[in-house]
Amino acid sequence: MSNKKIYFASDQHFGAKSSAESLPREKVFVSWLNTIKNDAEVLFLLGDLFDFWFEYKQVVPKGFVRVLGKLAELKDAGVEIHFFVGNHDLWMHDYFEKELNIPVYREPKAFTLQGKTFLLGHGDGLGPGDYGYKFIKKIFTNPFCKWLFARLHPNLGMSLGLYLSRENKSISGAEDVHFLGEHKEFLILYCKQVLAEKHYDYFVFGHRHLPMIFDLSQQSKYVNTGDWITYNTYGVLDQGILKVEEFLP
Repeated sequence: MSNKKIYFASDQHFGAKSSAESLPREKVFVSWLNTIKNDAEVLFLLGDLFDFWFEYKQVVPKGFVRVLGKLAELKDAGVEIHFFVGNHDLWMHDYFEKELNIPVYREPKAFTLQGKTFLLGHGDGLGPGDYGYKFIKKIFTNPFCKWLFARLHPNLGMSLGLYLSRENKSISGAEDVHFLGEHKEFLILYCKQVLAEKHYDYFVFGHRHLPMIFDLSQQSKYVNTGDWITYNTYGVLDQGILKVEEFLP
């Protein structure tokens, strides 16, 4: 088994609520990337890296050069990186794949890591309930709707997208900072549904913003990586054991 580690992080929401407010958080995250670059074998980014992201054919959002440059540096140094889109960066297309050689996923995906089976994803729209968001997501991911949005000038499109991302809770979600209970946490319910059909050692998601490790059974755990707004937490798999840790810059 490799002595290197596998890392998981999500919900950085760079760009929220403004570029000025986001910049210190981006610097903290880049500092964390610096600390892991020598012992990281794989890095999974589990969505909502950006508070809003839309790729026009020839235009990508302004900013984020520090984190994009650092991801390019890690990738060029041999760190394997995977990206899962979240509900705030649904409209990512092929920029990461072409510019950074980082694969992009839009649905949960299974991996075998250090001899353990994993199901990974962002977590939005999974499990029972949340029908309002699930309806909106279908509209946002519809190819014709994306084509229509791309007809807007980037100045207008980006301003509108950023406004909706920050103000419309059907899109952004109102995260509860408290554990809601086993029978109300929609991702726990989703994991149990999947577990009834197929075993995974770990289910790892973001979206919920609340760092946690929950025992689904004696052999299976649900893990949420938390966020980089309140907690600065991440998951780390070392010798087959997954922990959630806090980065203290």
